[in-house]
Amino acid sequence: MQIRISTRHGSVSEETQAKITAKMEKLPRLFERLTEIEVTIDLERRDEPAVDVRVSAEHKHDFAAAHRSGDLLVSLDYVIHKLEQQLRKYKQKIQDHHRGSAERQVEGRREPGPAE
Repeated sequence: MQIRISTRHGSVSEETQAKITAKMEKLPRLFERLTEIEVTIDLERRDEPAVDVRVSAEHKHDFAAAHRSGDLLVSLDYVIHKLEQQLRKYKQKIQDHHRGSAERQVEGRREPGPAE
């Protein structure tokens, strides 16, 4: 999995980039099929930096979240929380879909009962 951090209208320190990378590396724990994470930090308004994160997963599924607040790391935490919710929901949807197809296969092979 690749993590790319880019900034607009300024730059962030190596220490901040390391913190961002450390936080982003936790996302695959929720959903292991992630292929790329792209973090964009917009520093046009220095008093309210904006964080935009795009996460790509296998089979062309993308997740995105953005937030602007007075603190860069607060915005990052908010965005991570939103992405975690999206990933959990998508993973649950996939699991429910697979469970449903397995149940339909079992029902299709059912033996006819005496009343039938």
